[in-house]
Amino acid sequence: MSVNAEDPNAPVLPSLTAAAPAAAAERTAVGVLLAISAAHLLNDAVQSLIPAIYPILKDNYQLDFFQIGLISLAFQLTASLLQPFVGMFTDKYPQPYSTAVGMAFTLTGLVWLAFAHSYLALIAAVAVIGIGSSVFHPDSARMARTAGAGRHGLAQSVFQVGGNVGQALGPLLAAFIVLPLGQDSIAWMALLPLAAMVILARIGAWYAAKRRALAARGGGKAVAKMLYSSTKVRWIIFVLALLVFSKFVYSVSLGNYLTFYLMDKFALPVQDAQLYLFLFLGANAAGGLLGGPAGDRFGRRVVIWFSVLGAIPFALLLPYADLFWTATLMVIIALIISSSFTSIVVYAQELVPGRVGAINGLFFGLSFGLSGIGAAALGWLADETSIRFVYQAVAFLPLLGLVCVLLPNIERGYPVR
Repeated sequence: MSVNAEDPNAPVLPSLTAAAPAAAAERTAVGVLLAISAAHLLNDAVQSLIPAIYPILKDNYQLDFFQIGLISLAFQLTASLLQPFVGMFTDKYPQPYSTAVGMAFTLTGLVWLAFAHSYLALIAAVAVIGIGSSVFHPDSARMARTAGAGRHGLAQSVFQVGGNVGQALGPLLAAFIVLPLGQDSIAWMALLPLAAMVILARIGAWYAAKRRALAARGGGKAVAKMLYSSTKVRWIIFVLALLVFSKFVYSVSLGNYLTFYLMDKFALPVQDAQLYLFLFLGANAAGGLLGGPAGDRFGRRVVIWFSVLGAIPFALLLPYADLFWTATLMVIIALIISSSFTSIVVYAQELVPGRVGAINGLFFGLSFGLSGIGAAALGWLADETSIRFVYQAVAFLPLLGLVCVLLPNIERGYPVR
């Protein structure tokens, strides 16, 4: 798939015989791409700090699992509901500095979380952090795609791996700073979004200059042609949404409740359990990095199939493993299951050309929203049964990913990069 050289946000369908020469002339802006990934790392480190401090909040406020799930729901809903609307708005009216504004919301919510002394204040603080995430993700992913200059899988993967590494750092920050020093020490984490704001301001200036240069070349937005009818596109988007559901609701059971599961089943101290969570999230980051280039090379649909079929047997074995094999299996699962999200997003971008912001907002928002609903539901289930039963039940969720058999091969006849 090529990009319109006049406007990097308006992809058009390539001919089957030749790629657009202007697109070929573009080069990947590696420095910009790495900077966007670094900002994503800082943003998601803050986000992953929230579930990592649940043991502190549970003890400080005498919360049950359902109340913890509601904290996740408050964060994930604000982080999800706004994203598609932000993406649609910036598709029409690009805002180069919106990502820095989003990070300012994250900084505000983080400071509020540090000094919150009631349950409602906790809910409000994480909701503000979620708003920051809603504003940050659609345009930052768009800028990464522009910096990738046609290497869409690589660009999305580098962007995504920054977020995955940030998610892995959250438990370490909790284990070595917040847990020993207490809730007030969360205020020191405000340095992360502050640094991200500086990076994003520079990236915003680059993106604004890029757009001005494209406009100066006399570019107008090309008319993007749909691959399928609107009805069929909606059906394919629904299938992709089911894939995201199976992936993220299963992942949230590992990410949000892994520390409690390890403490309950293997009697691990909380700090040791946080290190296992870091191991899981680190593997998640590695899988995300590998998935994007693999999608460029072998096709998005192939990577999605691998992610689904590869994860199922290990997920079914996980609830019955000892500590060593629990650690081994969760690393394997994380590597496999995380490899597909980049391919899902790029597949959808190619399915609906010219709507990069809306697609980014929809799928990042969908991932957050489903994670929040899943966290609340699994918290209720853990209260009603046990945390071990939750892990036995969610082991079957990856089977839902078999709906990927319904995805058409939209890459047939397209050049493989």
